[in-house]
Amino acid sequence: MTAHTRTRALAAGDTTLDEFTERLFGHLPRADQRRWARVYLQGLLTTPGKKSVRRLAASVTESPTASQSLQQFINASPWEWDPARTELLRWVEERHTVHAWTIGQAAFPKRGEHSVGVHRRFDPAAGRIVNCQYGYGLFLSLGGTNMPVDWRLVLPEHWSADPALRRRARISPEVAHQSPESLVLELIDSIAARTSSVRAPVIADFSRLNGAAALIGMLGRRGHDFLVSVPPTLTVSPAGPVHAPAHGAEPARMPVPTPVRAPARMPGGMSVRTTTAGDFARLGNTSHPYAARLSGPDARPQRLRIHSGLVRVPGGETGVPGAQQTYRLFGERRPGPGVRGGPVWLTNMSRHRMDDLLFLVRQSAQTSAVLGTLADEFGLLDFEGRSFPGWHHHMTLMSAAFAYKAEAVAGPAGRERVA
Repeated sequence: MTAHTRTRALAAGDTTLDEFTERLFGHLPRADQRRWARVYLQGLLTTPGKKSVRRLAASVTESPTASQSLQQFINASPWEWDPARTELLRWVEERHTVHAWTIGQAAFPKRGEHSVGVHRRFDPAAGRIVNCQYGYGLFLSLGGTNMPVDWRLVLPEHWSADPALRRRARISPEVAHQSPESLVLELIDSIAARTSSVRAPVIADFSRLNGAAALIGMLGRRGHDFLVSVPPTLTVSPAGPVHAPAHGAEPARMPVPTPVRAPARMPGGMSVRTTTAGDFARLGNTSHPYAARLSGPDARPQRLRIHSGLVRVPGGETGVPGAQQTYRLFGERRPGPGVRGGPVWLTNMSRHRMDDLLFLVRQSAQTSAVLGTLADEFGLLDFEGRSFPGWHHHMTLMSAAFAYKAEAVAGPAGRERVA
């Protein structure tokens, strides 16, 4: 890489960006690597439109070889991204109270078959099958916005098993194919091991995971509080008194929903009737369903009715012989003919007020909004390299750029604008 590159000034906060870069990327062994990290960050912060390496280099430097050197730094330079992500996590935690850890999901549309991990899959956001990479991110929910601090790339089995593909994409030997459930759990285990704060509740969308019940059980065994959306087809069994106190109300009892399945055999030989999470949320009435006012698409207030109840999840055992965890399950019901119910949520925080649970639900929606901002303004979908380390390098620098703009440059008021 070139030894010297003259960069255009970012703004009055230029020296602040230098300090931020040194904090996150000071572990890089060579001065030129740290310099190119700053160039890439500044390019992400200032380049309008598509964030290709060529455009990033042209917007920041006057060097004719900068594009080649920046490409080398991102795709071929062997630097570790975990230390930078750990410092980013600590940098955010030093400045904010973290309300939740949320899991985001993103498809990265690609042409051809050469980008690492590329495969064909159904993308819910696009509503069709796309050729893409697919990844999971962990975000710190801060109330005003959500900060991405860690990422995992889905590596399909054929990518993991083919030596030629692994060599071409520079996939290290310890990286293997993992199920979505394993990737999500790995993200959570990683932040739990590195955080300097009290563990925050885990908020995630498990509604398309076949192993949702097992993943719920594993989160419980690890001692995490969580609130997750689950597949409507998830098998649950009603578990008695159900309604969480709302505005000081006393808990009520919920009758067992009408549509039930054949009795299931639970630990200890006890036989119970089961239903689906979707049917329970739709038909499981409390004596006083929680109602909240929300702003609808037309900006007029709407009443949101929450049907809530206590359930157990066969297949999500706590690991304690003869024991079954009791969860609170709730779903949204909006008024109007033909209006379908919203997501079905499951939590082990069954004694929390519904206000608190709905606040956490909004953190999940905020993560989706931040993913849109990352795609529009920070180059989430613009990485053009093909290597496994290159993808992680780009995602690390993109996360750092978002955090810097939301905090160091924009300030408290700007965090709301970025979000």
